[in-house]
Amino acid sequence: MATFNNNLKLAAILIMSAALLDRYDGRIARRIGVSSELGKELDSLADLVSFGAAPAILSWQLYLINFGLIGYIITLLFPIAGAFRLARFNVTKFNNVFTGVPITVAGAVVALDNLIGLYKPHSYISTVIFIVFAYLMVSKLQIKKF
Repeated sequence: MATFNNNLKLAAILIMSAALLDRYDGRIARRIGVSSELGKELDSLADLVSFGAAPAILSWQLYLINFGLIGYIITLLFPIAGAFRLARFNVTKFNNVFTGVPITVAGAVVALDNLIGLYKPHSYISTVIFIVFAYLMVSKLQIKKF
């Protein structure tokens, strides 16, 4: 069990680390002259895996597995909302204002909550946080880029 918890802890830390590094990948690509439309799409795919699927699987392993069929449905909400958020971002003109919470932020928050949950379990609160961030990704909330 200790190894399993260590793996979950490592997964949460790696998701949060990926969020920090994701801030710079586009800048570096533009700076060295290797940015392209294909790269933009591949970045979105990587974001979906890193900040949509990985936090959902981590949450499933930690607490959503205990909710049966409802847990499956809730688990699927997050990457689906993230995919919608990324698709909407890729087809709209970006003017330094995000519509909906970026998947990077949502995934990192869920991973942080899961890390905390490894030490002080709070599955119902985590489930609410998980659902709220899935909703915030697809919401019309306007967030200025910082």
